[in-house]
Amino acid sequence: MKIRIRKKYLFYVLLILSAFIAAVTTSIDGIISYFYISNPWVFGVSVFLVGVFITLFLSLILSVPIGNNKSIGSVIDPSFRRIRFVKKEELKYHIMAGIGNTVSTLGYLYVVSKFVDPSAVLPFFQVVILYLLIVESLSEKDAPTLAETESSIIVTFGAIMTSISLSGEVNVMALLVIFLVMNPGWVLLAIYQRKLKLMKIGDTHNDSINIRLWNVIFTTVFTAVFVFIYNKDYFFEAINASFKFYPWLSLTMGVTFFSYVLYIRALGLGKASISQAVKASTIIFAIPLSLLLSHYMNFSFSASPTLLVIKLMGIILVVLGVATFALTEVRAYVFINAQGDKSIKELMDEIWGIRGVVAVSALAGKHDLIAKVRIRTLGKGYERIIRRLEGIEGIEKFMWQSILKEWEEI
Repeated sequence: MKIRIRKKYLFYVLLILSAFIAAVTTSIDGIISYFYISNPWVFGVSVFLVGVFITLFLSLILSVPIGNNKSIGSVIDPSFRRIRFVKKEELKYHIMAGIGNTVSTLGYLYVVSKFVDPSAVLPFFQVVILYLLIVESLSEKDAPTLAETESSIIVTFGAIMTSISLSGEVNVMALLVIFLVMNPGWVLLAIYQRKLKLMKIGDTHNDSINIRLWNVIFTTVFTAVFVFIYNKDYFFEAINASFKFYPWLSLTMGVTFFSYVLYIRALGLGKASISQAVKASTIIFAIPLSLLLSHYMNFSFSASPTLLVIKLMGIILVVLGVATFALTEVRAYVFINAQGDKSIKELMDEIWGIRGVVAVSALAGKHDLIAKVRIRTLGKGYERIIRRLEGIEGIEKFMWQSILKEWEEI
């Protein structure tokens, strides 16, 4: 059965599902760290050693064909056919994403070892939205607008308000690790995984399942080498822990697999900063999970009315910020007719250089080219793109058509 959904809605559905699964994962990690593997270095190596096999196993299951050149995994990501080896052109991106994931994960596990309460672990991590905005403003073709920046700040402050632990404690070292280790590592991971998702392998876009599989493999290698150099005893402890606590480690990596696959697929539909802003809804799911842990696992959390009100206000800010992102984005197609001696390839290169243009295709028929546009505000963005198109020699005329609804098979 085919399911159709608007691409814009698909983007938010993927991220919210990913956020919910991520909150569950953090709760599982908190339990493992509290009861079984308190050393974050040992935890980091052991979880990835087990994670390689779990991720490979899940990827193999998703590679089972179901007819019409599709596999089980194509239900999650239509671009997926089967697991494959890394192509030469994507290797450098996998290396950078692996380094980013290694740095971010080791920082994350250190914080989890200090706070078993997920609602205290996750929120400050959402400040990475601002990091991504800065990086995108320097390197991406579509710099953030005032509305986008304001929404990101709203989400960030909402996340900070929800970051007060239910036990009321604050750990300065953990906060420094989040700001100086986790967030920069996640920026590397998000930026390069987005590059991988937008890359074409053969005649189709790269798929999120292969990206996740190879990210786990590269991260395992980098994490193991780092910890081995740092402390050999921790490395060998991790090998023992991977056998001793295999069921728990398998559970957390199995759940994490689906969270990351959904997140990576969403990265192919929207900018990294916007994706991270929506994924900040993780904190909404983390609070009830924290309360459940407090009730059933006998953790010493205190859920005073004042703390819960502050967290509720933070949640409201996060929801408002995410809603603003959802309402401001504008998408359009521009149909272009060429003239003169300039080649179609030259025109495509010039149009591709316009900020806000996310795709350019050559056509056979009434129009010569079609450009897909994604901008944050209609007025300023429209004016900028039209002015640039009018200044390109070789364009006879063009027609702007705003997208009202867009569907994608899932």
